[in-house]
Amino acid sequence: MAYYSSQLKTLLELTVKREATDLHLSVGHPPILRINGQLTPLKEEPVLTPDDTERLARFLLTDQQEERLLKEREIDFSYEFEKKARFRANVFYRRGVISIALRRIPIKIPTLDELNRPAILHRFAQAEQGFLLITGPSSHGKSTTLASLVDEINHTRPVHIITIEDPIEFVFEDDKAVIDQREVGSDTLSFPKALRSALRQDPDVIMVGEMRDPETISTALTAAETGHLVLSTLHTNSAAETIHRIVDSFPGEQQNQVRSQLSGCLLGIISQRLLPRLRGGLTVACEIMINTPATANLIRENKIYEIPSIIQTSSESGMMSLNKSLAELVKKREISLETALAYSLNPDELLILLRE
Repeated sequence: MAYYSSQLKTLLELTVKREATDLHLSVGHPPILRINGQLTPLKEEPVLTPDDTERLARFLLTDQQEERLLKEREIDFSYEFEKKARFRANVFYRRGVISIALRRIPIKIPTLDELNRPAILHRFAQAEQGFLLITGPSSHGKSTTLASLVDEINHTRPVHIITIEDPIEFVFEDDKAVIDQREVGSDTLSFPKALRSALRQDPDVIMVGEMRDPETISTALTAAETGHLVLSTLHTNSAAETIHRIVDSFPGEQQNQVRSQLSGCLLGIISQRLLPRLRGGLTVACEIMINTPATANLIRENKIYEIPSIIQTSSESGMMSLNKSLAELVKKREISLETALAYSLNPDELLILLRE
C-alpha cells in the first residue's frame, strides 16, 4: 500500500508542476494529464490495472465516501494535496472497474484581471442585487471565473456571502466579507434545500455552484428579486441558449411568469470559452450580454431569437458577441484562425468580421 501512496503523491505533484488542468487514472492506460486542453499520456508510468485504480481510489476517499461509491457507483468530492493544490475529484465505475478524474484547483484564487476576464465583471461585483450567470461548455473555466468574482466581492465589500457547492472547490479566506461555504452531501442535502435555507441566513450574496433543476432556478430567481445578488453557472453555449434552458425547464403554464421574473432580475450572462494560444497556454473568448431595457423586453415577449442581434449592435453598452471576441483574438495573433472557426457558433459570420 505504501507504493500506491507514493505513486499518488508523485502523480499529483506532476499535475501541479506541469500546470495540468486534469489528471485521469483509467484502467488500460498510463496516467494521463490534460495540458493546454490536450490529453498527454505519461508514457514513463506503467499502464494501470483494475487493482491499481482501486487502491489509488482508497487513498483519496474517506471510509464514508467509499461507502457512497459502493452504493451509488460514482462520487464527487474535493481533495487537498499537501497545501499545494486542491482537486475536484470524481471516482466512478466503468465496465465494473474504477476510473478516477481529478481537476486541479489552485490554492490561490486568481483575480479577474489575472484571468483576463471581461472588465464588465468588476461592475457586476458591485451590484447590490440581481442574477448573474457564467456559462459555457464543461472544463472552460466557469467555476474559476465565479470564484474570482466572489473573491473580488470579498476583498471590496463588507457583506455576508453564502456559497452552495458540489463539491467545494476554491476555499475563500474572509477579508471584508463573511463567507460561509456549504458543500452538498456533507453540509446540506441538496442545492434547493440549501438555497431555501440561505434566504433565512441573512445573506447579501449567494453563490450557487450550478443551476441543476427547476426548483433551484426558481428559488434563485426569487432570491435575486428580493434584494440578493445571486451568482451561478450553466452548461450552455450562448446567452440565448441560456435563457431558453432556464425557461424550458419549467412547465408551459409557468413559463410566462419565469420570463417575467428573469427579465426583471437578470444582470447579465457571460458565456466563455478557453482557447489554446499560439504562444502556448490558454486564453479566453467571451460573449457578453447585459440585461438592458431592450434585452429585458425581448425576454418578456419571448423573442429570444433576437438577442444575438441586440448583442451585436450594443457594444456601447458593454456587450460583445462571441464572434467579435474570437475575431479580435485572431487579429491580435493570440489564436489561430482554425481555432476561432472551431469554436465559433457561426463561422461564416466570423469570416466576414475578419475581412472588415
